[in-house]
Amino acid sequence: MSACKDQDPRIHGIKTKIRVVPNFPKPGIMFQDITTLLLDPKAFKDTIDLFVERYKGKNISVVAGIEARGFIFGPPIALAIGAKFVPLRKPRKLPGKVISEEYILEYGRDCLEMHVGAVEPGDRALVVDDLIATGGTLCAAMNLLERVGAEVVECACVIELPELKGRDRLNGKPLYILVEYH
Repeated sequence: MSACKDQDPRIHGIKTKIRVVPNFPKPGIMFQDITTLLLDPKAFKDTIDLFVERYKGKNISVVAGIEARGFIFGPPIALAIGAKFVPLRKPRKLPGKVISEEYILEYGRDCLEMHVGAVEPGDRALVVDDLIATGGTLCAAMNLLERVGAEVVECACVIELPELKGRDRLNGKPLYILVEYH
């Protein structure tokens, strides 16, 4: 599912505020920089509003934001829909007991962690990040939440890079995005 296919007039304004940085962080990568979106209060608000409009009234009890840019979009969505926000962090960033999920990237391995007890069995979760590329990070986030008994309702990203086929790795889990970059 994609808001860009719905032709909401706010989508164009959001898309024009995302800067593409060639060859960052390494040659051949076209980095999708959302920091320029954050500099425009209207475009940033429109981004949050589109997600809130989609998830309000869907009985979502947890918004899980993936480090780091999921921490920008997740909390305002959680507050607006009356859900708790749970940060999914890189290793050794959370104090106390954590549960971990290791995953494979195109260039190595990584890991996400969350506090034990932050998510309860039966919680209805929304996973939020800025971008889906290959889908590995979203899959790890879903696995982490499902291991503790949560139901992942949907994943939400501002940007999708469809050529990398990350959506295909989500095993049929719904993905809502605002902008596609080809």
